[in-house]
Amino acid sequence: MNGFFNELKVQRWDDHRYYHHSKVNQALHFLSATSFLVAYVVAFSDPAMAALIGWLAAMTSRQVGHLFFEPRGYDRVNQATDAYKEEIKVGYNIKRKLVLLALWAASPLLLVADPTLLGTFAPHAGPAEFITHVGEIWLVVGLGGIAFRVVQLFILKDVRTGLVWATKIATDPFHDIKLYHRAPVELWRGQRFDQVLDEVIGDEIAEPVPVEATKSGV
Repeated sequence: MNGFFNELKVQRWDDHRYYHHSKVNQALHFLSATSFLVAYVVAFSDPAMAALIGWLAAMTSRQVGHLFFEPRGYDRVNQATDAYKEEIKVGYNIKRKLVLLALWAASPLLLVADPTLLGTFAPHAGPAEFITHVGEIWLVVGLGGIAFRVVQLFILKDVRTGLVWATKIATDPFHDIKLYHRAPVELWRGQRFDQVLDEVIGDEIAEPVPVEATKSGV
């Protein structure tokens, strides 16, 4: 189990140091994480509404931070090119994210083409039922996106890497709040980028991982 949790720390640390330099991105991740926690609570009583919150609030704010505010040039802090970071990304890099987001955005069109979705739903009687059906589809898209990447990691890497990544995704909201709860205030004070990485977070890793060593398992 020590290996599992150390790999989880490595994946979290690499995700932070490679992809969260912008304070705007960090602040949006704090908003995203808070929204995801709300979705987690709502999921117990209304999974479709939880999916709507997860995609419209949590995922949208998270991906806006990555796509529009995170620097994509040479990473001088980690001495890594953007192409290198995209290549070694364990989860969804930019290209994979764009495919997933395209599937998410297009999925409600299935209900336009066939309100029953091949017999899965009774035809919606009004906007409220349509929105509920959209939420249920988005729930499947979200869980399916995670499951698809986990299986890919099983094949491309190993079973533990896939399980670690799934654990990271499920617990990211809690970890992001811990990491980025100060970001909105720091951004308000005029700090735009996090140039010096937090040594306390890095020390949580049992053994420091050199940049090149992460090529087989960010």
